Amino acid sequence: MEDDILTIEEVAKYLRVSDRTVYDWAQKGEIPAGKIGTVWRFKKSEVENWVNARLSSASNKENEIQVQIKNILSPDRIIFISQTTKHDALVELADALATAPQIKNESELTQEILKREELMSTAIGCGIAVPHVRLSSVTDLVMAIGICKKPIEDFQSIDDQPVNLLFMIAAAYNQHSYYLKTISNFSVKFKNEELRKQILNSSSALEVYNLLLNSK
Repeated sequence: MEDDILTIEEVAKYLRVSDRTVYDWAQKGEIPAGKIGTVWRFKKSEVENWVNARLSSASNKENEIQVQIKNILSPDRIIFISQTTKHDALVELADALATAPQIKNESELTQEILKREELMSTAIGCGIAVPHVRLSSVTDLVMAIGICKKPIEDFQSIDDQPVNLLFMIAAAYNQHSYYLKTISNFSVKFKNEELRKQILNSSSALEVYNLLLNSK
């Protein structure tokens, strides 16, 4: 089965990126692909080899990059969300993230965040969701945080629990290692129950920001 032929949609789901990202990679020759007629097709074994090569070829310098909260987050991108649906909460948080100067195309950001969520829920359990994208219109990795006033029930979390804390990340195409490290860093950080409780009980964005700055 390792030589299965995959569609753009199947590769996107496998790699947990958007259809558009896979299409752009194929167009630019960045991922092994071929056209049958007018549509792109991918050999599964070649995609797996490509992923392994990309992950293993990260330089030591990339691997040593530390995630610095002050470089990717500011208090004005920490918001308290009153929306009660996944769609509306994501749109509101994307609006906040788009205020960062690193975001050059607000509509693309929102569209790709929603498209990514349609492919697979970004809710990772413990009331946390991690919507994330990499886009050519983003100049550097940046994030926003949303604290939900009411738990959002329709996130389809892996533990079937409602979501009350979202952290949204957008990065440039060439920031693969840093992007993955940032997602991993905050996934671990927010699964700390005590920190999560402190954030949810906070009354201001600055209080949340300082909690994150001082957390390990």
